[in-house]
Amino acid sequence: MRHLLRLLMASLLGILLCSGEALAMDPENTLYLDLKDGRVVIELRPDLAPHHVARIKELVRQKFYDGIVFHRVIEGFMAQTGDPKGDGTGGSGQKLKAEFSAEPHVRGTLSMARAQSPDSADSQFFICFAPAPFLDHQYTVWGKVTSGMEFVDKIKKGASSRNGSVSDPDRIIKLQVAADAK
Repeated sequence: MRHLLRLLMASLLGILLCSGEALAMDPENTLYLDLKDGRVVIELRPDLAPHHVARIKELVRQKFYDGIVFHRVIEGFMAQTGDPKGDGTGGSGQKLKAEFSAEPHVRGTLSMARAQSPDSADSQFFICFAPAPFLDHQYTVWGKVTSGMEFVDKIKKGASSRNGSVSDPDRIIKLQVAADAK
């Protein structure tokens, strides 16, 4: 009986390991991004950008991002959000020093938007729809989508003639740290 129980436990462990997310997920460094079409799971990367990750989690826990629009969405490039004004000019009021890394901007990468100054990132960020190597080493990568990218793909796109500006844009329904999820 004990042998059978061990085999059963080993099988269950194997299933969990195969599913990846179940055992690899660190709830304190995972975000749940709820969109109109479904939930996106984001792995935070404090190893790449510890100060940005800490600030993102602080804003998430303040519910700063809940209801904020994707104000700039460019087909085949990225979806940008995080501006409480909804037009690309706003932020939380706290600029962050750049934490550039060698991590490439690939499909599912989350990175900080910024102005011309490398140290001007605030609360705005974007999710890459496709590889964008021209952004590498110039923008702070702080996370990656681990599941739900198909929901990111469904975010309403903006007009290419208006640099991706979106009329009647989609919103973040809720963004939460997995450790706090109810």
